[in-house]
Amino acid sequence: MTAPAQFPAPAPFGGGPQQPQYTSQFAPSFSSQLPVEPTTLGQAVRSEWTKIRTVRSTVWTLSVMLVLVIGINLLVIVPINDDNDPTVPVLAPGLFGLLLGQLAVITLGVLVITSEYGTGMIRTTLTACPKRSRVLTAKAIVFFLLSFVTTTVACTMTALISWSVLSGKTPGGYDLHGDHPGVVIKDGVTSASGTEWLGATVGVGLYVALLGLLALAVGTLLRHSAGAVSAMLGVVLLPLLVAIFLPSGLDTAREKLVKYSAPNSLASLYHFPMIGDGDQNGVPQLIALAVVTAVLLGAAYAALTTRDV
Repeated sequence: MTAPAQFPAPAPFGGGPQQPQYTSQFAPSFSSQLPVEPTTLGQAVRSEWTKIRTVRSTVWTLSVMLVLVIGINLLVIVPINDDNDPTVPVLAPGLFGLLLGQLAVITLGVLVITSEYGTGMIRTTLTACPKRSRVLTAKAIVFFLLSFVTTTVACTMTALISWSVLSGKTPGGYDLHGDHPGVVIKDGVTSASGTEWLGATVGVGLYVALLGLLALAVGTLLRHSAGAVSAMLGVVLLPLLVAIFLPSGLDTAREKLVKYSAPNSLASLYHFPMIGDGDQNGVPQLIALAVVTAVLLGAAYAALTTRDV
């Protein structure tokens, strides 16, 4: 028979030293029977992939993006084909749907993080994975790959549709040398170069995915869906609007604002810029967006790891 636990005598009434805690020398130590392994980035990525593919916001936003990109492309192609107009670059009709479709990707980028703040799920996420930088890295990887693949597939479809309908037109009475950026004449008919195909598919997919990643960083900093979406709308639309109303003495500033605005950046990737000639390929704008996104992501990492939830 084991001896009972020994308890110390209580302190005298009215004073004396602080009463010690009751302990037992026979209290067993607990050890889990299940194997305990440290969490990895791969596990965090799988968790984020499960979350992003099972929530309705992902299905709705990406479905809206696909409908806008492909549907508007079809609507634009019809009058161009009916007019037999060779002055429009063959792949350019895909741009018009993408100008609206990018907003759906931006919204999803914000919701990837702010929806968890809104529901309080972020506490569960950070409890399961205490290393906060790993959580944000997993979200960024999953969202970037999903948005890049979806946008590239959608734009490839619009490029193929535009090519099948608009290529092979003769210039007719139009002088297409230098007056119409992006128009390529090959063997006497309208065509599209390899760089145009690359820009209209992979290039715009990369640009829109980077915009969505920037939205994820802004959402991490603001932790509020409406505020982050509003801020991203300002990033997309404000430079072009400001450029329109600048006085004539600020022509250099106006050109820079227009050149690096999101609409003109996408148009340049289609070799169909709003200003300048068709030699623009959108690469400088793509690099500038990558730099801005990296800076904001760095700020998001710092904020997430140093502040309370």
